[in-house]
Formats: sequence, C-alpha cells, structure tokens
Amino acid sequence: MNAEIFKEIGHYTGTEHWYRHPLNSQVTYTDGAKYVADTAGAYWLLDEIALAQRFEPKVSGEPFQCWKLAVSGSTAVLTCEDGNGTVVHSKDIAFTDFPEPGITLWCTDRVILLPQEY
Repeated sequence: MNAEIFKEIGHYTGTEHWYRHPLNSQVTYTDGAKYVADTAGAYWLLDEIALAQRFEPKVSGEPFQCWKLAVSGSTAVLTCEDGNGTVVHSKDIAFTDFPEPGITLWCTDRVILLPQEY
C-alpha cells in the first residue's frame, strides 16, 4: 500500500461514525473506509461493494466478505472472497488511478470497513 497516500490508515482501529451509502441505503461504511475513499478518490470502490450487495446474489448471500482490489499500473481486478479464500465475485477495472498494490476491505453485516476496524 502506498505509504504516503495512506499514512494515516493505521490509526483506524474502530469507528466513531457509520455513513449510509447513497446508492444502497442498506449498506453503511466506517471512518476508515471513508478515509480510503476520500484520500484515494475512490468512492467508486465503495459503490462497487455496495451495489454488489443488491445485484450479485452470490455476494449478498455471504455474511462475511473480503474485498480485494489488486492494482497493476492503471488497471485493477476487484474480487470478493467468502472469508475462506473462495472467490464469489470478480470484476476487471479497465482504468484506475488507485495507488498500487491496492487494498483489502471487508464487508460484514452490510458494513464496509478496514480489516483493522473489525
């Protein structure tokens, strides 16, 4: 993870606020997830996760989800695993300026969060 852009990410070990996602009101996200979106200009990443809860049955059927964004240059692959390493959803991202190597977010109980906020 790009240490300069995300130099404050280690401070997020819990959350004080939950933010309701505007495209899927059943999903919320934490201070840490908001920090990532703000810092990297990546609200699109939260959108992808939140919309998958509504439109991807294999995703919404998983109570715990591990979302991994793997960035290579200006492209990326976003995958959702079930927590046991089984990929239940994958999407190619044709262009991104998200910093390499990417990031991992979790989604559980319809809350998107950083792993250390769990």
